[in-house]
Formats: sequence, C-alpha cells, structure tokens
Amino acid sequence: MFVKFFCCYDGEGTLLARCQTMADVEVLRRLGRPVVKVVEMGPEESVVCRLTDAPVSVGAYNDEY
Repeated sequence: MFVKFFCCYDGEGTLLARCQTMADVEVLRRLGRPVVKVVEMGPEESVVCRLTDAPVSVGAYNDEY
C-alpha cells in the first residue's frame, strides 16, 4: 500500500513539518504555523517515513510546533 506524505515549508523555505494528509497540513495552519508551500514527497521518501515513522533526514525535521 502506497502512502503519500507532504513536506510543509514556510515563506523562507524552511521545512516546518512532514504530514501524511492534507488534513494534517490544515491542522498546522489552524495552529498558526506559517505553511506557505506544500510539496508531495517522492515514493522513496514516503516509504522511509512510513516504515520508520520518522523523517528522511533527522536534520531536516522540526518538531518545535
């Protein structure tokens, strides 16, 4: 089963979060996160997120929200 994930970026291009659904993206917006751009992850990146329940690169993850 293929699961999509999305990367959420602010206006400066900083990765804010990785979300599994667009509904998750909307939750971030309602929480006041400045989500400006949402990009669907490639299949390989999505598989890593699904299997590890973690982002592809630890340095790119921002859990400060």
